[in-house]
Amino acid sequence: MSAPLESPSAEIAAEAAPADELAAIDLTQRMRLQYEAEQFLYAEAGLLDARRFRDWLGLLADDIHYWMPIRRTVTTADLELEFTKPGEMAYFDDDRMLLEMRVRKLEAGSAWSEDPPSRSRHFVSNVRILAVAGDEITLEAAFHLYRSRLNSEEDHWVGRRVDVLRRSGDSFRLARRHLFLDQTVILAANMSTIF
Repeated sequence: MSAPLESPSAEIAAEAAPADELAAIDLTQRMRLQYEAEQFLYAEAGLLDARRFRDWLGLLADDIHYWMPIRRTVTTADLELEFTKPGEMAYFDDDRMLLEMRVRKLEAGSAWSEDPPSRSRHFVSNVRILAVAGDEITLEAAFHLYRSRLNSEEDHWVGRRVDVLRRSGDSFRLARRHLFLDQTVILAANMSTIF
């Protein structure tokens, strides 16, 4: 028997902790839930790749928290310091109002870093449901965001994310996205792309 997999960070364990109902769900329901969550994530990625940012906003809960901490290279003894904590410096620490402002800038053409617009491809994989509590699903996924800009600029961001999807009718709303980059140094000229 293999040992249980350890969570990649204490943040994931803490985010998945509330009243986990996942163990009580039978296999057929778990498979359906997995399928529904994956289809939501793939549809979301398609909207972003098609630059349908207004439609993407429609997938967000009113209380969305969209956060990407800064990653540092640390020694094994200091792994708990690898990522900045909530309230500290972060690449993104956005609520719905800030995300709507970003979308307005993209739509108006006033974001110089996105005129002409970038071409992006969002890859989402290794989706694992970590917890179910009431109408919310906490999941972890790997992501790879490829961006091509102008004639020769190319950027890649790779990492993992912890999302909370909240049931809304027969679909979901994204209530939280916490993104953890694998990179410690960002080589891109900007980070204007929505992850």
